[in-house]
Amino acid sequence: MKYIEKLQYITHDIPNLTHIEQVQLACEAGAKWIQYRCLSKDDAALLADINAIAEICDDWGTTLIVTDHIHLNGKADIQGFHIEDMNADFTAIRKQLGNDVTLGGSANTVENLIRLANQGADYAGFGPFATTETKPNHLPLIGVEGYYKAVQELKAANIQLPLLAVGGIKIYDIEALMQTGIYGIAVSGAINFSDDFIEAYQDFYTLVKESAVY
Repeated sequence: MKYIEKLQYITHDIPNLTHIEQVQLACEAGAKWIQYRCLSKDDAALLADINAIAEICDDWGTTLIVTDHIHLNGKADIQGFHIEDMNADFTAIRKQLGNDVTLGGSANTVENLIRLANQGADYAGFGPFATTETKPNHLPLIGVEGYYKAVQELKAANIQLPLLAVGGIKIYDIEALMQTGIYGIAVSGAINFSDDFIEAYQDFYTLVKESAVY
């Protein structure tokens, strides 16, 4: 099984910090997993960002995952990809990327999760937990109970797929979420829009590690 970090930080297009600045701050805070999520730039701009971010990640020993854009595989120092399309053919994507590249996917139902596991995904971002302004959508909210049920159903089916809660998660949600047996948490807005980015990241990290059920 590949290395999957329990707290995954996701960059976003926001007005006050570039993606590169977000990554620099996250790595200074101790981040070991960055998901670069930029759907607004052309390939040249994406690669400029990714190459700069990859250098920062290399300096800090941080895993770099890119949202979608699998056509950039091999063109920069990228360790993996996260696919947001819940209907994507992960079998074909895995074949295209090869087995060494980390591959994650988004899911909103247990059926999504089972399909991801069967088609070669290494982990799943399962959400949204709550309403989020970072990535607006109309999918049903999972809620704490939904995570617990999903974990139990996967166990019953003997499926081992690391689940990360994502979507509108606040610091006060972490303990209850981690107690459901999920693997970890992916976060963006609660850190990006905090008063102190580094302190917020470190508070999230500490709580995720302390609350994890092993």
